[in-house]
Amino acid sequence: MLSRNKSKKIFLLYSLIAFGFLIFLSVMLLNALKSRHLPSLYVKDSSKAERGNIISADGFHIATTKKLYKAVVNTNYIDPQKKELFVELFSIYSGMKQSEIKKRLNKRKGVVVLSYDITEKEAQYLKRLGYELRKFNVFVERKNSSTGLRTLHGLSIIESGESREYPYGNLLTPIIGYTHKAEEDGYTRIKGIKGLEKRFDGELFAKQDGTSHGPRDVNSYIILNKDSFTKPSINGLDVKINIPVTLQIKIEKMLDVMKADIGAKEVTIAVMNSENGNVIALASSNRFLPKDIRRSDYDSLNSAMIEYSFEPGSVIKTITFALLLDKGLINPYDLVNGHNGRFQIGKKIITDEHKFDWLSAENVVIHSSNIGIAQLAQKLSGSDFYEGLVHFGLTTKSTNDLIYEKIGSVPSAVRLNNEIYKATASYGYGMHVNLMQIMRAYSAFNNNGRMVSPRIVHSLIDEYKREMILPFEESVQVIKSSTATRMQSILIKTVNEGTGIKAKTEGLIVGGKTGTAHMVEKGRYVNKYNTTFAGFANDATSKYTIGVVAIEPTKSQFAAQTSVPVFKKAVDILIEEGYLKPNIIE
Repeated sequence: MLSRNKSKKIFLLYSLIAFGFLIFLSVMLLNALKSRHLPSLYVKDSSKAERGNIISADGFHIATTKKLYKAVVNTNYIDPQKKELFVELFSIYSGMKQSEIKKRLNKRKGVVVLSYDITEKEAQYLKRLGYELRKFNVFVERKNSSTGLRTLHGLSIIESGESREYPYGNLLTPIIGYTHKAEEDGYTRIKGIKGLEKRFDGELFAKQDGTSHGPRDVNSYIILNKDSFTKPSINGLDVKINIPVTLQIKIEKMLDVMKADIGAKEVTIAVMNSENGNVIALASSNRFLPKDIRRSDYDSLNSAMIEYSFEPGSVIKTITFALLLDKGLINPYDLVNGHNGRFQIGKKIITDEHKFDWLSAENVVIHSSNIGIAQLAQKLSGSDFYEGLVHFGLTTKSTNDLIYEKIGSVPSAVRLNNEIYKATASYGYGMHVNLMQIMRAYSAFNNNGRMVSPRIVHSLIDEYKREMILPFEESVQVIKSSTATRMQSILIKTVNEGTGIKAKTEGLIVGGKTGTAHMVEKGRYVNKYNTTFAGFANDATSKYTIGVVAIEPTKSQFAAQTSVPVFKKAVDILIEEGYLKPNIIE
């Protein structure tokens, strides 16, 4: 009987063991067959390429890009007992006010974006903070109702886009232009809207985002082997300009003072190397902050140097005279009747500010006689006059480096056969030009008759610092070298003896021509003016073409009182900065 009971116990024990083993096998089989959330054996990483920079001639980054990150947290995973700790630490690391953080956390439950504007440096600190918060159990695990799995979500720092930065505020605006943000697959990209930002948008724009994928190690880093793949990011090209920051700042400050002094709506200036076209200063008194454009800035968004087209007035007399001289139609010493300041051509009465009896042909330019140049211009045929103005570039774009240029216009050859149109065009009425077109035309008088195109951008630079210098546009021989030499001499006399005398600078070769023109409103000339002074300043080694336009000055209608002083102050700055060295013997 005892032996039988013992046998039953042994059988029961073995039965239990067998049943347990059967359960074990069943569980193992179930685990093997059901889908599981195993960590991937592969990992993928990506990096966004950046927009290129705009760099000054002296190496300063005047437009640059910074990456932006956003901080995301799921409020459901924050331990209520440690919420205050989270707020306090996030405030310290991010710089956000605690009240703002609390406001965002309390606004909704679930996923909350605490900030969209985190810098790359702040992002690194916040990523470290996220790790520490997990370590101190600020975040707790929660069961996912849909999967049944327990998960934990902490503080996530996600790359969200890029921001365009202008470290020098309104420097070089509106030439540099501005940008807008554009969403691209949830990532904020920058696109140029005006100025150099728009003109070179294709070159500046990020070329290729980087991606990497391959097998991972225990720390989730990519193992670089034959099974991994990496595509590098390719940033946009940097655009390097010919304008140095140090010179531009001084020129802009001077324009700010002069705008107030002469009561102008706007004052613009350009300084260009007469031999190669390199623009070393291009400035306006009306500027704006590209990161903070206001309604009051709207008129300043357009670059007046190329987008403001106006009747140039007497600066065109130099070109008219050069065409006559180049064709041998006049001699500088020919005598011209000044008609005592009042002369009629057809139904048109032409007047001079100063009354002249007789004056030499070159003195017509030096003393800016409308009557004199109107009579001399009659020697040109309509087609020769038209072709000459076109040849001097007054009907074409002045530069390839800027965008939205208003090229202006000149009267047709047929109209210029009419003596009245010929007369008014000879002293700059009935046509429209912009400052940079005047700069290009006047470069011929300081470069042996060869006209050069203004060149703002010097080169493109890739991320490996390889520099691709942009080609020079070929200069154009618009007048004979001998004609240019004679015109240069006349412009120097205009500064030494005539209307540009306030531009005179001891120890330098300075020449130029004034221009004043009535403004047109609603199809009629009104008692408002634009004044211009275009010329050059040279020393023993350097030659610069300089142009100034004062829009609607109220101090005086004469360029001698408005544009010429701006020119003179610009020359003084060029001397201070070492671009010009006066030959003064003490």
